[in-house]
Amino acid sequence: MSTLALSLHGGRPEAVAVGVSVCRWASDAGHVVVTSPSEGEILVAAGAPSVGLDGPDVAVDLVVAIGGDGTMLRATRRAVAADADVLGINLGQLGYLAEIEPGGWEAALVGYFAGHHQLTERLLVASSITVGAPGLGDATVVFPPALNEVVIEKQALGRTVRLGVSIDGEFFTSYVADGLIIASPTGSTAYALSARGPVVAPTLRALLLTPVSPHSLFDRSLVLEPTSTVDVAVMGDRSAGLAVDGEHLSMLEPGTTVSVTADHRPARIVSFRARDFHKILKAKFGLSDR
Repeated sequence: MSTLALSLHGGRPEAVAVGVSVCRWASDAGHVVVTSPSEGEILVAAGAPSVGLDGPDVAVDLVVAIGGDGTMLRATRRAVAADADVLGINLGQLGYLAEIEPGGWEAALVGYFAGHHQLTERLLVASSITVGAPGLGDATVVFPPALNEVVIEKQALGRTVRLGVSIDGEFFTSYVADGLIIASPTGSTAYALSARGPVVAPTLRALLLTPVSPHSLFDRSLVLEPTSTVDVAVMGDRSAGLAVDGEHLSMLEPGTTVSVTADHRPARIVSFRARDFHKILKAKFGLSDR
């Protein structure tokens, strides 16, 4: 018996329908399904058998994501916290991350539990800040790992923010910009792409540092070693915000430094065949044969 954590796009009827089918299949196969309270209510209301409540203390063997890449990002975070694998059922337009099409979920789950699968490891981006509390000394706040990117960005509309960047303890430069993106290779086709960052094969190990609309002649991305540590200091008198995979997690007051490096844990994504990243990229951007 295994425990499956289900993560789905609750606003898509087709995702709910697949989720109900997965719950029924898992129950018949003797597995346990856990979800968040809100997703559990949606599934049970749609006819799924009773599901358990997921939480940080629940041991999970596999996380199943049903939706697009946004759902996969949430599911991957849960999988990493549980040291579990993650399997994506793609209901988006063309998923970079989720491999299984809606009609193939049952064969995928049967194949997974029979051991007929591969695991692709993806680099994650870790980030933290150190904050001081009167009489208590300094404390480190560690944020959840990012599959795509960590972003430090301006908060004032129409204003820039000054960010000082040090790499491996050596000051590199400061940027007056809308923000900075520190992305994984997986995230090179996400927000970093719109900031003119490089497209990098997702199975490589590297950190990508890309400024967003910098007021500088130097606007190039940097491709860094995965062992590098990037420290980003909020300079001047304007605050910034920190977002992980598109989710705002913290305000950063002037003087705060964010430390970013590769996480020691990889994301383990289930696959059943070799994926042609360049073919996916070509289809995503409508590149023609010429």
